[in-house]
Order: sequence, then C-alpha cells, then structure tokens
Amino acid sequence: MKKRSRNNSVRKFVTQLMTSNCGAGAVTRAESSMAACSVEDVLAKAERDEAERLKSISVVKELELEFDVGNLLALDKNPVELRGRSQDREELLRALARDNVQLLVNEIWKLPAERTDDVLVVKLPEASTKLPREKPLPKVRPPTKWEQFAKLKGIQKKKKTNLVWDEVHKEWRRRWGYKRGKDDTKEWLIEVPETADPSEDQFAKRNKAKKERVAKNEFNRLRNIARASKTPVAGLGLAPRAQQSKSELAQAVSVARTSTASVGKFQDRLPKEKAPRNTGKKRKFQPLLGDFGNEKQKQLEMLKVMETKKPRLDVTKAVNKQLREDEEEEGRTRRKKGSGKKGDRGKRGAAGGKGKGAKGAKGSKGGKGARSTKGKGRGPHMKQGKR
Repeated sequence: MKKRSRNNSVRKFVTQLMTSNCGAGAVTRAESSMAACSVEDVLAKAERDEAERLKSISVVKELELEFDVGNLLALDKNPVELRGRSQDREELLRALARDNVQLLVNEIWKLPAERTDDVLVVKLPEASTKLPREKPLPKVRPPTKWEQFAKLKGIQKKKKTNLVWDEVHKEWRRRWGYKRGKDDTKEWLIEVPETADPSEDQFAKRNKAKKERVAKNEFNRLRNIARASKTPVAGLGLAPRAQQSKSELAQAVSVARTSTASVGKFQDRLPKEKAPRNTGKKRKFQPLLGDFGNEKQKQLEMLKVMETKKPRLDVTKAVNKQLREDEEEEGRTRRKKGSGKKGDRGKRGAAGGKGKGAKGAKGSKGGKGARSTKGKGRGPHMKQGKR
C-alpha cells in the first residue's frame, strides 16, 4: 500500500511538472505521450534513487575482508581499478568506503550485546593487531647495592604475616593498626624506670612518643612521594636564614596582606603600619557609549596637536628648567672664584727679588724689594723652623 501511494504521489507530481512546462494552456493526451520524459521513466528513476539511498546491508566481495573488531579495523585486499575513471573516482571511493564500513558494522552486530539503561552495549574483544607505541619502552631500573648484595649472598626477603598471637587475650590479632596484638599503649599500669624522674607522667610521655612516631612516619611518606615525583621537599636543601632583611620582611607582609579574597582591600591595618607602596592601580577606560561631546573634544585636540609642527610648550615646566640651569651656572662660577682666591694667597710672598723666599718662589725675578713678612724670604703660611 505504501509503494502504491508513493507511485500515485509521484504520478501527480510528474503531471503537474509537465503541465507547468507546457504553459498556461491545457495539455492534451497526445502531447503528454510525446513528452521526452515519460511517467514510467520518472518512476523508474525515483525507484533507483530510493534503492540507492536505502542500500542493503548485505555486501558481496570477491575476497573476504580481515577484521580486527578490537581496534575497529577492516582490511580490504580486493584490488581497486581507478585507471580511466577520473570523473567518477570520488563516487567509487565513497561507495567502497560505505561497503567496508557496512561489513565492519555487521561484524560488530555479531557480538553478544546487553541492554543498559535502554541502550545496547557491546563489549569489544581483545585487539589482535599490534599498534606501534607512541613512546619508547621504559628503561629497566638498575638494581640497588642492597639488591646486588642480597643476590650475591642469597638473601631472600621474608614477608611478615599480618596476624600475631596475643598472649593476654589468647587470640590471633593484627600485627599493626587498630586492635593490634601486644599493644603496650592499652596497659593500665606502667613501671617507672630507675633512671626516670619519679614525678614525670609516664602516660603523657608515652602519648607524646606515639605522636612523634606518627609525625615521623607521615614525613617519611611525603618525602618518598616527593622523591618519586622528583619535586623538592620542604626542609631539605638550603637551610633558612636566621634573620631576614627589612626589604624581605616588607615583601612578606605585602604578600600576606594581598593573599585574602579581597586582595587586601578590606584588610585591617596594624598600628604604626605604613601604607603599602608600589600597589598596582586598576586602569580605567572610557565607556564605549557615553558623553559624545567630550569624546569629540578630545579627538579634535589630538588632531590639532598632530597638525601643528611645533610641539606644545609647557610654560611652567620651561620656566622651572631655566631657573634650575641659572642656579647651576651661578654655583659653578662661585666655586671657580673661591678656588682662585686660595691660589693667590700661596703666591703672595714670591712677588720678586733674588732673596730667599718660599719653596715655591725660587728663581723669581725682581729686585731686593721682594715682599716678605716676619723674616727673610718666608711665606705668609710657612712655619718658622729652628735656628
């Protein structure tokens, strides 16, 4: 019935198509029989298209395919002739891929399936094709010195049993852990050693020793994990310094302050604590939609600056720079004048004359009227020696 109804609908569609092609006039029976595409041809083409769309799940091959369902792999050894078929090569490859996938799906459907949450689930078998590794094989760990020594001496590791006989309770108990055998921490009476302090609490001492053992075991466990993962362990390597510098302490305080959820914004400040320096300020951008007049004014000012050849002059900055240069020049001249006065004082006693003068005035030309004070040829700043 479905096929007959589909054929009837196709006949109606073909009749309408032929009617529209012939124009607004009526189509006679002779004209319709002489049409290039008859109704039978159109129906045959439609059936072929339907069969092409709904292909059968049974595919016939000259050579059977080799399947590896574990890897979802199908190996087709049938030859493919592609010579001289450049036009329909893509169609041929697409049809070949479809047939091979259909055969692989048929093999999957042969496996036992089970329904889980209204879904069919199939467990794939072990893969038979060995795929290449992505990475090389891991290297064999070399034996340790103890393993070499034990192998040389024939020493074998003896595994301890998990149970041990408890003489007090007369039963087998675990060697370690909760309710273990020979547990001395449950004894209600402890003998005080002769060398111990009589006033010392032995029960508190025992509990403290137990806590230390637990902490030591936990530290060893974490150290082994870090050693296996090749990460640094806290407490190993460089020892911490006894005293930190002022800058390091300030940095530590700053980091501790900003380590809160509000990044230190609502953190209370300690008394006499200075405000943090070099704190980053959040950039504030102009809104995308806002004061168009202000935005227009800024753009016009920018264009005005770009159009002018000379840069904008900051009068205050230029005046301050000129005053600073004048002060520096005046200071340099003062220093030069001061150095010149000191040099004139040293040469005042050597104005002229052949008489004996200061050490720096030997060979000076002039008469006997050379200027001198307090003695022959002495300079003003020279001390008088022994006579």
